[in-house]
Amino acid sequence: MNIQKATFANGCFWCTEAIFQILKGVKSVTSGYTGGQTSNPTYMEICNGDTGHAEAIEIEYDADEITYNELLLAFFKSHNPTTLNRQGNDVGTQYRSAIFYHNAEQRQQAKDMIIKLTNEHVFDKPIVTQVVSADVFYKAEDYHQNYYNDNNLKPYCMVVIQPKLNKFIKEFVEKIKPELL
Repeated sequence: MNIQKATFANGCFWCTEAIFQILKGVKSVTSGYTGGQTSNPTYMEICNGDTGHAEAIEIEYDADEITYNELLLAFFKSHNPTTLNRQGNDVGTQYRSAIFYHNAEQRQQAKDMIIKLTNEHVFDKPIVTQVVSADVFYKAEDYHQNYYNDNNLKPYCMVVIQPKLNKFIKEFVEKIKPELL
């Protein structure tokens, strides 16, 4: 296996965790916080918007099964990268769109993907996604991990996450783990 790491912030980590968990080649997804100045932040501190951190996911994936570019495409297709510090009803810098690259190759691929999507007019507005170097990633509290799978009958999961997941599966069906179809 060729295990690599990717780190993305694209809104509520409950939603993004659920999406990336179903992709072939993704071995683990951890919800957490990164990109800010507060050490060992808590969810309550993140919600106040004072830490500078974003809700993010850290992915371990097998690069022989799924490429970083495929993960980038899933990232861009699973949220609105044109809204600054906002995803749906979630507002604040903690919900910003950001790619936290782990090496120069990831940085270049992220920048190239933004140029490609811009040139193809995939979005009606300019992409505001930050492309920044990965820093310390703080794992979120245990109750945030595997949230959708453990709480899929809760109203938020049924009303917000499930429709996003259904839409994503239709668009990426060939990349979904077969046991989940």
